[in-house]
Amino acid sequence: MEKRAYIETYGCQMNVNDTEVIFAILARAGYARTEVMEEAQLILANTCSIRDNAEQRIWGRLEVFDQQRKARPGTLVGIVGCMAERLKDKLLDTHKVDLVVGPDAYRSLPRLLEAVTPDRPQMDVLLSREETYADITPVRTDRNGISAFISIMRGCNNVCSYCVVPYTRGAERSRDAHSIVREACDVYARGYKEVTLLGQNVDSYLWKSQDESVNFARLLEMVAAIAPDLRVRFATSHPKDISDEVIYTMAAHPNICRHIHLPVQSGSTRLLEKMRRKYSREWYLERVTKIRSVMPDCGLTTDVIAGFCSETPEDHADTLSLMEEVGFDWAFMFAYSDRPGTLANRTMVDDVPAPEKNRRLNEIIALQNRKSLERYRAQIGKTVEVLVEGPSKRDPAMLCGRASNNMMCVFPAAGRKAGSYAQVTVVDCTSATLICE
Repeated sequence: MEKRAYIETYGCQMNVNDTEVIFAILARAGYARTEVMEEAQLILANTCSIRDNAEQRIWGRLEVFDQQRKARPGTLVGIVGCMAERLKDKLLDTHKVDLVVGPDAYRSLPRLLEAVTPDRPQMDVLLSREETYADITPVRTDRNGISAFISIMRGCNNVCSYCVVPYTRGAERSRDAHSIVREACDVYARGYKEVTLLGQNVDSYLWKSQDESVNFARLLEMVAAIAPDLRVRFATSHPKDISDEVIYTMAAHPNICRHIHLPVQSGSTRLLEKMRRKYSREWYLERVTKIRSVMPDCGLTTDVIAGFCSETPEDHADTLSLMEEVGFDWAFMFAYSDRPGTLANRTMVDDVPAPEKNRRLNEIIALQNRKSLERYRAQIGKTVEVLVEGPSKRDPAMLCGRASNNMMCVFPAAGRKAGSYAQVTVVDCTSATLICE
């Protein structure tokens, strides 16, 4: 009987892509993908360690997985991804997992599965300076068959003081540019209309061979040239690295979407230095000015941390004023979460009380909600091209899809289908959705 594998994915888009790579590797070991946990012989959680609440959710899910293992003897349970890398032996000590596999060790899964016994759990968390999984064709897990994630690099060299990524995903390495283009060609040939190029810091992408050197701007050109109706997105940019060349390349190709996720984290230059972000408030604002001078219609989203170590009321006010000045379309906003093993954890004091962190976070959220509504209202009356994703969740008679600037649009179905393009006119909005005709 064919064995089945079930994977729950937590965290960012890169984890979604990793899950697709894992399914491809498991297929070689005789496991087919299932979305029903109760019929799986292998249950995995692909984990994220960026914030503590993400890890706490997974500890809770392990209880559920363990119930499945007890109810169906022979069922294997594993933790893969960043949490596996960070906690290692602690996970095995719970006696609730059979496998612990880090982000660079997914190729070892077939071997580890063969070696697992009830009294011999298996672990491989070795980091690599070479692994990019470039030769593996991911098993696409998206439901609409329209948008595909493509990893262009792994790891990170920035070592921001609050971040666990360099410790859980290792050093930065860029994937062969031609393997990326081949994967994008493959998904386009299979009917996909959009690809998102993924990396912790896509702007530092640099692949070299004996005859060729490809930076991120050149890679964008190569993927955009596949077909004019293949949309190209990317995430995530780093303010210290996003170049004029990338900005002008976006502007030169209509199918490169006009949206940049540009995490600022704080509006205070003093705190940015403590965070080891390697740019100042002034540098960030200059990059925003450049983007909007070249692409006035470009959508901008960001990440913001409230209550980082030693943050003063003045630092917080700097963050609010930067958000007011930039006017982001949307933001991921969080209270600072001290992560074991990071530079901040080792050398700084998490000294902003939790109630004050939450108060500041609520101010940030309230400001962003207001700015989002302003940004969305400014779209009323405009006509935009939307890639239809499928029925609206709230009203099946309506379709939804994103404009080039990443704003979600809803509009009457009118016989259109997912995967097609539609010209729609914005007639109303909420702070998160454009309502169109």
